[in-house]
Amino acid sequence: MSKFAIDLVTRLMSIPGKSCEEQLIAQAVIDELLAMGVPQKSIAFDTAHTRTPQRGQVGNLIVKLPGKKGRPRIMLSAHMDTVPICVGCEPKRKGNVIISAKSTTGLGADDRAGVAAVLVALKNYVGKADAPPITACFFVQEEIGLQGSRALSVNKLGDPAYALNFDGGNPYKLTLGATGGERMAIRLKGIPAHAGIAPQQGASAIHAAGIAIAALHKGKWLGAVKRGKLTGTSNIGVIQGGSATNVVADNVEIAAEARSHDSTLRTAIADAIEKAFQDAAAQVVSDSGSPVVAEVSRRVDYDSFRLGEDSPIVEMTRRAITELGAKPESGVTNGGIDANWLVKHGIPTVTLGCGQRDVHTNKEQLDIADYLAACEIATKVVSYVAR
Repeated sequence: MSKFAIDLVTRLMSIPGKSCEEQLIAQAVIDELLAMGVPQKSIAFDTAHTRTPQRGQVGNLIVKLPGKKGRPRIMLSAHMDTVPICVGCEPKRKGNVIISAKSTTGLGADDRAGVAAVLVALKNYVGKADAPPITACFFVQEEIGLQGSRALSVNKLGDPAYALNFDGGNPYKLTLGATGGERMAIRLKGIPAHAGIAPQQGASAIHAAGIAIAALHKGKWLGAVKRGKLTGTSNIGVIQGGSATNVVADNVEIAAEARSHDSTLRTAIADAIEKAFQDAAAQVVSDSGSPVVAEVSRRVDYDSFRLGEDSPIVEMTRRAITELGAKPESGVTNGGIDANWLVKHGIPTVTLGCGQRDVHTNKEQLDIADYLAACEIATKVVSYVAR
């Protein structure tokens, strides 16, 4: 298995496929599936790419295989897209790791290693009479906000009982929960005026933004947020506006976010941000009585979740890791992963890493031993479902 697995991931990492441009990598995955004996009729795309904010080339790639009657269906998943720095990667082995031969590119092990781990597991069970029903799903547009899993056509999956998702570094760490995130776009519409001759005739959008940010800082709603036992985070990440020093700024655009493992606190943080900008806008008024106007749009990127240690997929994954002679760990992440949406869709999902290191940079590496361990864990978990 080792040579096949290493050759496979190396091939996949060399194929470009940044978010929204996954057609080439999707076709490469299909070619691998057909070569291992998966029937063409078992392979399909959904139309997620037509429902995402940015239209993509293809939707999520879904493989639905029949299996032993009476056994639950298991789903294996990973995302196909990479960040732009990985386009043009030339993977090469260097000792116990795989790196990019080009110093200017990333490797794309995030998440081609996950894609490969799923394919390795499938290869071990295609056509076997004792295999359980298996669904494999290869997501698009994960790197730009989990868009593929959000827009997933759940009715095409065959009703899986649980899922094992591959994305991240440590193959022995079970990610059982993740934070929820809400994204905000704020536009402040001020009133322009000559800043030297008649500033009082204007209402500055920048002035309003400053008041709002100061209020959020004073109320401890920025950065690390704590309310009782609940914790979360917020950030104003982008602010753009104004046109010249001698013009009262008539426009400011702001991008912000709120996160928490508790959805109530996440909403409260976003509510506080919206209120601060609405209140601040009302305070900045021209001499004719016209205020700055705040327009706020909000979008929940993903809901938080937390699986229990007694969840069947958790127990099976821990067992597989233990049988490999490693010690399983459990944890949660403060970032979003496709499992956020899979759990929201009703599929309990554990996420494991595949040996990726320094992802999203030109120093990215794939630890071969950890990657092979992820392949073995996927194969073992499927075997438990078959019994």
